[in-house]
Amino acid sequence: MKALVLVTAAFAVSMGVAKAQDLAEGERSFRKCLPCHAVGEDARHKIGPVMNGLEGRKSGTIAGYNYSEANKKAEIIWSEASFKDYIQNPMARVPGTKMAFAGIKNEKEIGDLWAYLKQFKADGSK
Repeated sequence: MKALVLVTAAFAVSMGVAKAQDLAEGERSFRKCLPCHAVGEDARHKIGPVMNGLEGRKSGTIAGYNYSEANKKAEIIWSEASFKDYIQNPMARVPGTKMAFAGIKNEKEIGDLWAYLKQFKADGSK
């Protein structure tokens, strides 16, 4: 019985490691976003809004950015699930958005990118 418990525990740990999100890979993925978005303590709005404090924020609400009406009305509360849904095809998820981006389809990359973004608080600190 102990052997079965140990094997099960080892399997669970190995699965967790396989699915772990990689902040360095998320940062690398964010390079695709840099032409339009910024994140961190010195972040400023560009073509798109800063990504600080994304988790739990309602779409279209960050101060100082002129969102499209589509984003203001999207009623998205940013979470890992809503981000995953959105980033795969932003224009399909929010028709009328100004975000002209082909999307990211790879689930691992999306998870890594979300992990990277969610570490930034609203003030840009980690």
